[in-house]
Amino acid sequence: MKTLTSAIAIAASVCGAQAFAWEATPGKPYQGQTVTVLAVTSSQFAAHEARLAEFEAATGIDVIYDYVPFPNMKEALTTEMVAGGDYDVVSVMDQWVSSLQMLMEPIGPEMEALGVDLSDFPAAHMRHGMLNGELIGLPVRGHVQLMFYRKDLLDAAGVTPPQTWEEMVTTAKAIQDSSDASGIALPYGKLNGQNLMVWMNLLWGNGGDVFDTDGAPIFNSDAGVAATQTYISYLAEEIVPAGSAVFVEQDAVTSFKQGNSAMLPVWWWVNSQLTDPEQSTLTADQVGFTALPSVAGADRTTFTNTWVFGVTQESDSKGAATEFLSWLTDPALERDVLLDPELSEVVAVHMSNLTDAEVNARWGGMHQAAADALATADGMEFGDDWPRIALILETAISSLASGESTDVKGALDKAAEDIAAIR
Repeated sequence: MKTLTSAIAIAASVCGAQAFAWEATPGKPYQGQTVTVLAVTSSQFAAHEARLAEFEAATGIDVIYDYVPFPNMKEALTTEMVAGGDYDVVSVMDQWVSSLQMLMEPIGPEMEALGVDLSDFPAAHMRHGMLNGELIGLPVRGHVQLMFYRKDLLDAAGVTPPQTWEEMVTTAKAIQDSSDASGIALPYGKLNGQNLMVWMNLLWGNGGDVFDTDGAPIFNSDAGVAATQTYISYLAEEIVPAGSAVFVEQDAVTSFKQGNSAMLPVWWWVNSQLTDPEQSTLTADQVGFTALPSVAGADRTTFTNTWVFGVTQESDSKGAATEFLSWLTDPALERDVLLDPELSEVVAVHMSNLTDAEVNARWGGMHQAAADALATADGMEFGDDWPRIALILETAISSLASGESTDVKGALDKAAEDIAAIR
């Protein structure tokens, strides 16, 4: 079994590994115990719950799920952290992990003893289960960004899906020369940091980052200025729809669904919306996808969203809870859900499933595209003050997009100064 450190270090390069079926601890040491799970409302988690019978029969453990809608989830987790005792296992979104660090129990030795293969998790997801150098949660739900595109419009323009952001501009202009569609739909307006998600990929691709190793803001570096100038330049290049300066993510998605834009970088879970006849004018034959473009000469990246599951510090059934967590995070369970013809679940956080031939055959190669991005994606570092930081950053980007500010370096310097004051 690999150490936690080495597992995370190599996670991004692992692909094609076989998914081994989970095995219960011999002797049913936790028979008769109950594990209560606090989970955000999700059809993926409901699919896991529907498969509990095998786990319960093999272990003698009863599992009870309690679902909370996303808008109420942070409050429910905070209440559990303060009062404690109601839940044994909880699901926590990446941006909340730091502020809830008193909620979850370190589980590294237990996961190693149970044979959980940490190297099968991409580093960009795995990092969110680490806190103060200890494993406190395992990824179960994770989202990546993909570049969705109109296959018919790219074909008509004689171009292929762009591999770099530089190629994206050329592709967008070629599409606009041969159709009435805008080249690409992007969000520049303020809403929950949505205008940062492509910007961060440009930042990383230019060799920059949001913070240095000491937590000081460095996005106002030369790399940050170059990334921001590039992102804002797409407005001046007129390859985005009119009004994009105030677009939020859903506006960009709607533009693509209505046939008004030819490319769209967005979360993979949006895929089902793009060809839903009740929401979209597009058909499945028209829509393709690939990994996000990279900055020329740089590795691919993707902003990620990760939900980790951990064992609560106040649990009276920690052994049973870790046994359940080893089952919940087994790649065979995830694969079973991905291939279930009665379900439409695309979420995968194991490289073995992301690169699996059958999974990709069912989903048209979507998971391999995600794997291509995740193989070299480090992910984002979040802290307690991330919501305030994101607001400052998205305000700077929005002001530059709207023309309220025209000095990129000055806007980033001011944002860095404001962020440094609250850290």
